[in-house]
Amino acid sequence: MDYRDAGVDVEAGRAFVDRIRSLVNKTHRSEVIGGLGGFSGFFALPSGYREPVLVSGTDGVGTKLKLAHDLNCHNTVGIDLVAMCVNDVLTSGAEALFFLDYLATGKLEAEQLAEVVAGISQGCEMAGCSLLGGETAEMPGFYPPGVYDLAGFCVGVVEKSQLLSGSQVEVGDVAIGLASQGVHSNGFSLVRKIVNDGGFSWSDRPKELGGKSLGEVLLTPTQIYVKPVLAAIASGIEIHGMAHITGGGLPENLPRCLGANQSIEIIPNSWNILPIFEWLAAAGKVTPQAMFDTFNMGIGFVVLVNPKAQEATIKWFESQNIAAYCIGKVIPGTGNLIGLPA
Repeated sequence: MDYRDAGVDVEAGRAFVDRIRSLVNKTHRSEVIGGLGGFSGFFALPSGYREPVLVSGTDGVGTKLKLAHDLNCHNTVGIDLVAMCVNDVLTSGAEALFFLDYLATGKLEAEQLAEVVAGISQGCEMAGCSLLGGETAEMPGFYPPGVYDLAGFCVGVVEKSQLLSGSQVEVGDVAIGLASQGVHSNGFSLVRKIVNDGGFSWSDRPKELGGKSLGEVLLTPTQIYVKPVLAAIASGIEIHGMAHITGGGLPENLPRCLGANQSIEIIPNSWNILPIFEWLAAAGKVTPQAMFDTFNMGIGFVVLVNPKAQEATIKWFESQNIAAYCIGKVIPGTGNLIGLPA
């Protein structure tokens, strides 16, 4: 017997690396040293930093992957993977430098996984970071053939004096919510339960979705906010805090960017809740509180700014084709949100 008899095709793995090499190379920044294929990736720190602080993050795509498998559509979840990591790193004020992925599967299906890596490459280009390398693990007997899982890892850099830690946030600051593109990459266990228990299909086209299918809307990738936010800072907009609205929605994520003894009072009905959330709530008979505790509800990212910068901040993001709303303000408190549906 040999390794192939055990279900691992080493030659197919080598061929796959050669196949995706161009996808990796197209993301490379000037700081990348060397190429794909070594034991490690090399990246020189960008010039111009006096006290650079490295900021790291890791995440996955969760059970949204099950939807990608069900629909045999694999070219968007790679964008999700990058977005979940680079948006987290961005909340510290950091610029994403490079990204690595871990891709595990039962049997290496080259066409399928090349689509995944193409999405990862596209996400890295959207974030302005390099796809520095990764690992493809063929694990027969652990994953069924055709099934894969993803994990991503990102490293960014920020000047120490500009590192956002919550200490910059002041009572009276306003919360500017940046629109999401949909469900993004959280809450899909509930999404799938609503669809399955209700007897719905991914191909259904509810009238609320304007002719699009459930699968099409739900596979819409996570918005990558890196370039517009960093450009806003470079333009002179002083951001005091940032939050990436992921699992747990606004109640869990927005307080994470506050300082001590602060809360946020939410302004009810201050932004557009996307039709997909309205459909999920109705189809699953989900309470408003449970919806806000699970989904982003139309707000994918939040920046905190001085109220004098409110109008300029909203106009800036609208100029970048991202809808923005004043959704609340910082008040004295104990680190919670006030004003969300109960």
